[in-house]
Amino acid sequence: MSRRYDCADPEQREAGLADALIAIPKYELVVFPTDTVYGVGVDAFIPPAVTALLDAKGRGRDKPPPVLVGTVRAATALVENLGPYGQDLIDAFWPGPLTLICRVNRSLSWDLGDAKGTVALRMPLHPLALELLKQTGPLAVSSANRSGAPAATTAAEAEEQLGDSVGVYLDGGPTAGNVPSTILDLTTAVPRLLRRGVISVEKIRGVVGYVATDSDSASDD
Repeated sequence: MSRRYDCADPEQREAGLADALIAIPKYELVVFPTDTVYGVGVDAFIPPAVTALLDAKGRGRDKPPPVLVGTVRAATALVENLGPYGQDLIDAFWPGPLTLICRVNRSLSWDLGDAKGTVALRMPLHPLALELLKQTGPLAVSSANRSGAPAATTAAEAEEQLGDSVGVYLDGGPTAGNVPSTILDLTTAVPRLLRRGVISVEKIRGVVGYVATDSDSASDD
């Protein structure tokens, strides 16, 4: 049965984080708020847990989940390099609603799905999410909703869609909105926009100059 914690209460917040730290190594899913929408996460290095995440979402291996980190150092350990633009983008927008797709560090032993040698990374600007991520290390995290359904902006909405497939719900109150993170691909010669989100293309161009765009850019977080 799922456990839900009201993290506005300091005692429940502490208990919820402690439960999440126990649940994650047991392959359980944990729902928590981010600076965009609620996310559902598992240990990125436990393939059966990632499979459970994809099953709960109702999606296949062709849509591997992004990885959220609590520190920039954790992010850089997961990639071959940040390329010519990655560090500047991190300095400008992290923690925040910008997801960066980079070439994955080939020495890593994990299986996020059919990621084609890449990983989508983000460091969210939310105190509860950051506290959790700093203790767990990188988590594979997708939006806390069934694939194709509206993103959850409250723990209750996430629970309504995901139910008992999740072990722990950390209720941090409503998120700021339902707009997802902006996704930028750094594996190409020039940064390429894959999804429009909270951070505008204009702001990104202010940091890196040219950004390739596609009017049909869209993706599920």
